[in-house]
Amino acid sequence: MAIVDAGQAAQAVRLQADAATGGLTINLFWIIVAALNFIVFFAVLYLIVLKPIGVTLRERRARIEQGIHDADQARIERAAGEAAAVTELNAARREARELLERAQRLAQESSAAEVAATREELARMRERASAEIEAEKVRAIAALRADVATLALDAAGRVVRETMSSDRQRRLVEEFLAESAVGGTSVGGPASDEPAS
Repeated sequence: MAIVDAGQAAQAVRLQADAATGGLTINLFWIIVAALNFIVFFAVLYLIVLKPIGVTLRERRARIEQGIHDADQARIERAAGEAAAVTELNAARREARELLERAQRLAQESSAAEVAATREELARMRERASAEIEAEKVRAIAALRADVATLALDAAGRVVRETMSSDRQRRLVEEFLAESAVGGTSVGGPASDEPAS
């Protein structure tokens, strides 16, 4: 009976302990099983969902950082390109201005040279024309003197009613021309009227 009593006593203690705790018992085995289930679930969830999301987020972060870096680099290059374009534009404007000034200077020099050449040509033509006019004037005066001398001899021959020999005519013409040259009388002046009177 003592064994039965010890068994009953243990059962009574258990019942009293159950009654004292209100029926809630903590079973360490089930706590460990639940913890292992959670760890397995989290591991599966990490491998299937969280790890690919992490990889995708890292790739996206890398792409965004690369895009920001590329944008900064493009901004720097654009600023450098704008500065180079402004420099090139200023150089082109300066070169165009220099070319325009050089062209204007050459045009002025060419114009001045052409005007000077034209003036020289006009001066040469004027001198040539003056020389030709003077030569023609001298020829005309000589021809007119010869005609006047011939007319004077013919008139003198009619007045005197003599026939003039060629020696006599030549002598009279030479005297007449000498008097005209020494007296400085022109052909149309009193010397031309003298033989007719």
